[in-house]
Amino acid sequence: MNEQTMATLGSFLPLILIFVIFYFMLIRPQKKRDKETQQMRANLEVGDEIVTIGGVIGTVVVIKDDYLLIETGSDRSKIRIARWAIQANNTPHESAAPEKKDKKKEK
Repeated sequence: MNEQTMATLGSFLPLILIFVIFYFMLIRPQKKRDKETQQMRANLEVGDEIVTIGGVIGTVVVIKDDYLLIETGSDRSKIRIARWAIQANNTPHESAAPEKKDKKKEK
C-alpha cells in the first residue's frame, strides 16, 4: 500500500471506532430493552396489573389482538387501550420464582 492509502485509512479509523462504540453503548442496549418490552406485552394475562404510557394503572379484564380492556379505580371503570400503550406489568409471574429457588438449592 502506498502512503496516500494508509493516510486515508488512518483518517477513517477514528470514525469507525466512534460508530462501533456508539453501537455497543446505545443501539444494542435499546434493541434489548425493546425486545424485553415486546415480550412483556405478548405475555400479558387476564388479572395482571399494568401501567400505561400515560400513567393509568389498571387490571387486565379482556385481551384481544391489538387492544386490552382494563378496569381502573374503585368504581370499576373500564378503558380500552392499545397493546403498544402498555409500559409495565406490575404483577409478578411464577416464571421468575423457580429461577430463584434453583439458585438457592445450588448454594
